[in-house]
Amino acid sequence: MIDDHHQALKLWLRLLACTTRVESVVRNRLRSEFATTLPRFDLLAQLEREPDGLTMGELSQRLMVTGGNITGITDQLEAEGLVKRAPHPSDRRAFAVQLTPAGRRQFRRMAAVHEQWVIELFAGWSADEKTQVYGLLAGLKRHLAAIEVPLPARKKKEKA
Repeated sequence: MIDDHHQALKLWLRLLACTTRVESVVRNRLRSEFATTLPRFDLLAQLEREPDGLTMGELSQRLMVTGGNITGITDQLEAEGLVKRAPHPSDRRAFAVQLTPAGRRQFRRMAAVHEQWVIELFAGWSADEKTQVYGLLAGLKRHLAAIEVPLPARKKKEKA
């Protein structure tokens, strides 16, 4: 039992180290080759998948960051002409953030290069090994999805 616990911890640390390393390489290359950041790339990727656009709330939920972060990134991308805010088709109080034609072209250039980086980073595994790891991680993902994740406890304000 102790060995299984130790093995699980070692596996967690190895997964985290690999994920952190891949993310670091991608972040550095996005910065040096495209003068952009991973959060900006991720926002553009979400918009590429949704031609009609997404609300700020939908972007925040999909990217798992605060609305303030989304607003800041969207403001920058809009100033650069890569995204635009358009009236939301069904909610007059909201805007849909959409890629502009220039944003779509820029994202597609970045995505093609990004794909090559990922291929390079995983080239240490054969096709069979990638398939095997993918299957194992799919099983882990299913297991994790079945585990209830409690919401963080809210701190009660103390009365002075």
